[in-house]
Amino acid sequence: MPHREENRYAGLWVRFGALVIDALLFCAIFFPVTRIVKGVWIMSVADHRWTNGLFITDPLCVIFLVLMLLYFFLLEGLAGATLGKWVLGLRVVRMDGEKPGLARSALRNILRLVDGLPAFHIVGIVLILRSPERARFGDRVAGTRVVRSR
Repeated sequence: MPHREENRYAGLWVRFGALVIDALLFCAIFFPVTRIVKGVWIMSVADHRWTNGLFITDPLCVIFLVLMLLYFFLLEGLAGATLGKWVLGLRVVRMDGEKPGLARSALRNILRLVDGLPAFHIVGIVLILRSPERARFGDRVAGTRVVRSR
């Protein structure tokens, strides 16, 4: 990545802060919708209409999952930042400093599954902490980095 004053790699805690902001946004939308649709604020196992083994297939949960994936794919791919990243002055960029685009964004976000292994995102955390570019597995494979934009 070309060295520019504004392209400082974002560390673990500021990235975590951005994720917390994104999670609060999801809660602000999903909890009231769940209350309206299901009659409860937080769904228990008994509140799901359909379960299939370990997978929850309740239509509302599936819709929420799709919306969350689209949120990350589209905002990071097209705008370079989710709301949380934008608030904290972060952005996702390609190695040349440009916005990642949809394909790279989808790849880096799908690979959150690997970064989340074995639990509590330990792989991603270790890679961010040990990488000079603060890159988790998804960023390395997709050729992206999270940088401070201000």
